[in-house]
Amino acid sequence: MNKFQPGYLKMPINELKSRAQLAIKRLSDCTVCAQHCHVNRLQGELGFCRTGREAILASYGSHMGEEDVLIGQNGSGTIFFSYCNMSCEFCQNCEISQEGDGREVPADELAEIMQGLQEMGCHNINLVSPSHFVPQILEALVLAVEKGLNIPIVYNTGCYDDLETIKMLDGIVDIYMPDIKFSKDDIGEKYAAAPRYFTVAKEVIKEMYRQVGDLRMDDQNIAQQGLMIRHLVMPEDLAGSEEILQFIANEISTNTYINIMKQYYPAHKADKYPEINRPIYNREYRWAVQKAKEVGLNRVIT
Repeated sequence: MNKFQPGYLKMPINELKSRAQLAIKRLSDCTVCAQHCHVNRLQGELGFCRTGREAILASYGSHMGEEDVLIGQNGSGTIFFSYCNMSCEFCQNCEISQEGDGREVPADELAEIMQGLQEMGCHNINLVSPSHFVPQILEALVLAVEKGLNIPIVYNTGCYDDLETIKMLDGIVDIYMPDIKFSKDDIGEKYAAAPRYFTVAKEVIKEMYRQVGDLRMDDQNIAQQGLMIRHLVMPEDLAGSEEILQFIANEISTNTYINIMKQYYPAHKADKYPEINRPIYNREYRWAVQKAKEVGLNRVIT
């Protein structure tokens, strides 16, 4: 059986370089993510994400805490980027996403990190919170390819992405893993400072699916290409789980690989809001899983 070849290796290197250059230019009037701040990050101006020309990295390594299809025996090569293009009031990683723990990493070092994760035996490069650093990632990927990178790229996002940015990743990202958080735009704005959240998320998920289709695995049950979705159940169904699951089943695919998550707990600033200042009840989680089955989704991970 032929070894799987990631999409970015099928692309002429000059095309990959061209996309990286175009993406970097977008930093000068930044619309890289859905916040569309229009600041000049190349000149050090800071928008919502509070980041400039270089990527900021919190940590990286072989991670065994992801879905089984990503970790296999050797783990997922996870790169955690700092800051975020949302501001979830209940964020469980607020030290990284809101306080910016981490350091600036130039493209050549990021490329070396990718290559190093591959040499550790990781099954993929898992980019966590990449939405505001796509230009820097593409810049590093060009160098990593020249160093011999040849494992799938996972785009692990909170799903508040710019549609044109996602289109720029066509043929480069192998596995999209959006975490769909809310089914109502006003809820996304209130709890995550993300205007038009569900409107944006629906557009980008449709584009992600168009690019990669349903999730496909190798004979070792390791993900190679496709869409896999996460959804976190929230107290009082503030996430709008049923509407999200209906969207996936009706407008994406009933064969979508979806992880319905139950690890919500009140972190960061959740104590400002009585309605989310508690863990979820078991019955709330069971209800969401049942709704997934009712709408016809047949690859539900719990």
